[in-house]
Amino acid sequence: MSFEQRQEGEFTVIEVEEARLDASIAESFKTFAFDLIENDKHNLVVNLSQVRFMDSSGLGALVAAFKKLAGNGSFSLAEAQPAVRDLFDLTSMDKLFTVHDSVAEAVKGS
Repeated sequence: MSFEQRQEGEFTVIEVEEARLDASIAESFKTFAFDLIENDKHNLVVNLSQVRFMDSSGLGALVAAFKKLAGNGSFSLAEAQPAVRDLFDLTSMDKLFTVHDSVAEAVKGS
């Protein structure tokens, strides 16, 4: 499972370096995100530029990380591909998550 992190100012960008965020890696993603949060990384941007497919397990992992912050920081998504954006729309997750067109927009908060 391939996840990387990098700092952009006060934001921690999680790079999902997989084509699928599904049941096979959702738990690993959740653990990775939880570890960041527990280590005082409270402004997270998840870069989904490489993710071409996401299932309910992937959505659940994103929701779990969002809830783990419990309002103590920010959690946004960036560069979601069309199929992933469609999933957010169909499941109304676009109302929960802010999805930015780029990581640069996400760290600016625009």
